Amino acid sequence: MTNLFSGLLRAGSGACLIMGSLGAALAQTPAPTNVPRAAPIMSRWEKQLTAENAWREYPRPQLVRQQWQNLNGLWEYAITPKTAPAPTTFGGQILVPFCVESTVSKVNKPLTPDQRLWYRRNVTVPREWNGQRVLLHFGAVDYECSLWINGGLVGSHTGGSDAFSFDVTDYLKDGQNQVLLGVTDPTSTGEQPRGKQLLNPNGIWYTPVSGIWQTVWMEPVPKQTYIDEVRVTPEVDSGRVRVEVLLDKPANNRTTAIRLTALDGNQTIATTLVRAGRVAYLPIRTPKLWSPDRPFLYNLRAEVVTVNDPFEGVANNQRPRRGAPAEQTAYASATVTGSPADAVTSYFAMRKITIGRRPDASTNQPVLLLNNEFVFQNGPLDQGWWPGSLLTPPSDEAMSFEIDFLKKSGFNMLRKHIKVEPARYYYLCDKLGILVWQDMPSGFLEGQNESPGDVAEPLRRSKGKEQFELELRRMMNQLHNHPSIVTWVVHNEGWGQYENERLAAWVKGLDPSRVVNAVSGWNDRGAGDFYDIHTYEPEPRAPAPKTDRVVVIGEFGGIGWPVQGHLWNPEMRNWGYQTYQSADEVLKAYQKKYAKIVDYYQNQALSAAVYTQTTDVEGEVNGLLTYDREVIKIPVETLRKIHAPLFKK
Repeated sequence: MTNLFSGLLRAGSGACLIMGSLGAALAQTPAPTNVPRAAPIMSRWEKQLTAENAWREYPRPQLVRQQWQNLNGLWEYAITPKTAPAPTTFGGQILVPFCVESTVSKVNKPLTPDQRLWYRRNVTVPREWNGQRVLLHFGAVDYECSLWINGGLVGSHTGGSDAFSFDVTDYLKDGQNQVLLGVTDPTSTGEQPRGKQLLNPNGIWYTPVSGIWQTVWMEPVPKQTYIDEVRVTPEVDSGRVRVEVLLDKPANNRTTAIRLTALDGNQTIATTLVRAGRVAYLPIRTPKLWSPDRPFLYNLRAEVVTVNDPFEGVANNQRPRRGAPAEQTAYASATVTGSPADAVTSYFAMRKITIGRRPDASTNQPVLLLNNEFVFQNGPLDQGWWPGSLLTPPSDEAMSFEIDFLKKSGFNMLRKHIKVEPARYYYLCDKLGILVWQDMPSGFLEGQNESPGDVAEPLRRSKGKEQFELELRRMMNQLHNHPSIVTWVVHNEGWGQYENERLAAWVKGLDPSRVVNAVSGWNDRGAGDFYDIHTYEPEPRAPAPKTDRVVVIGEFGGIGWPVQGHLWNPEMRNWGYQTYQSADEVLKAYQKKYAKIVDYYQNQALSAAVYTQTTDVEGEVNGLLTYDREVIKIPVETLRKIHAPLFKK
């Protein structure tokens, strides 16, 4: 298989289709034969990690409370057979929030599908939290887990990429409390969404990630009712923002209201009161529009307040119906009494993404519009893997470095490929200003993957479809507020693709404020807002024109350069779709590819192009950066000059 794989890579033109099919087959390789590879190279940020500095920032920038407790750091761990009871002794320590397979976790061991990974630590709840309820949050745990507090089973969760929480109040006691978490992970023996994880990593498939891989933390919330979710949707054309504040349970009274305040910095620009459980609109006059060139963010404050019933003494049958203008007007001017019962801060941006026509175009080819203007979207395929920490970025600083590098290099977009990042990553994209195409992580078993040219889609079990769609909806819900995310990518190539037309329409119905890429590459079903091709030839092909959808190149490039001293495994064949051995060769190949992209943009109304890729990943050396992020293969200034024609108006 290795020799066949190397031969295919040397084939160059058309290798993307062959390799994709081969990769799908490789993804089904059975149980692991090797332990995870200890990282021989690491980024500077991974080298700086300690139990004291690992992911200390507030983990949920879109809904912030002042009181919280970070539980990252050293936990006890044990690995047992899946059928064994909880262990009484633990043999080592693991650095949370890094997965058990990672080098920086200090464990670097595999978790097989027939094993269970156990975490244990003691926590003490601060005295000032007395009288409140306590939530225990997990940023993400791959894949199935159950939580015990002081021996009591609190609950379970299934899903590897989404944040979740438990109300642990009733399980707590004064002093120390024992937290015990048990985790199982089928990885590539199951059809669950898992992205590029493979039990036997090779080719385009990487080291598995099991267990806790994002921040664990606690926070107190009011005992009676608290803000569980704030959902914000900008409406640029009408000059307002739609805000939905969801409490942990419905407020079944007429005196609970939500007070919303929008701020430009510290200056209030809009405020309103609405009855709890109602949609609110804040007018944003002369809005400062968010874009990669000017990523302006407004601040938002949401408070649960008590008001005098504005319809006191009015009979029930005479009161305005839910959402009626009379109800809205009355609550907007209601009198607030006392202090807020709960308060959170957030942020939003005024940004619009649609498809439309290019003003200077002589064709009927639609294009992507940002804030009603055509802006070409130029970005890399961004896998988000790290040599020492795998799927978990090492720090805010590390993530900022990458985004800043991309922006300075003339990229205004990235395609987050088959992975969901921690919430702080998207916060940095919002803040620094880069558009994001967000892929849904794929998952499938042998026989559930397509090959290029297949006329029909594979059948999927109901159980598999239900889980995929549950996790897709969770991803969309949890990332809804981030203005940087402009596109949902439902399927990639043929990796578990099923019922693509239905899913694309469903995603659009759930979130009409964004565009939908139904399938990136391979077998287009005519769905969504995009016609997206993958083209790894030395000179990328142009997508065929469409009158009802934008045309994009969802993957191209793949210029490989194995930089000695910066390889994940120097003993293997480090590959690219085309592989070169010098900076000069790499630059010439890059210029050749981008000359075609510029041509397609200028003459064929191409809306976007995604270059493979931001960094090298394990044995894949197609990156603009080496895997350790130490070598920039093409100078930033040179990249910017090459990309400049894509942004001329």
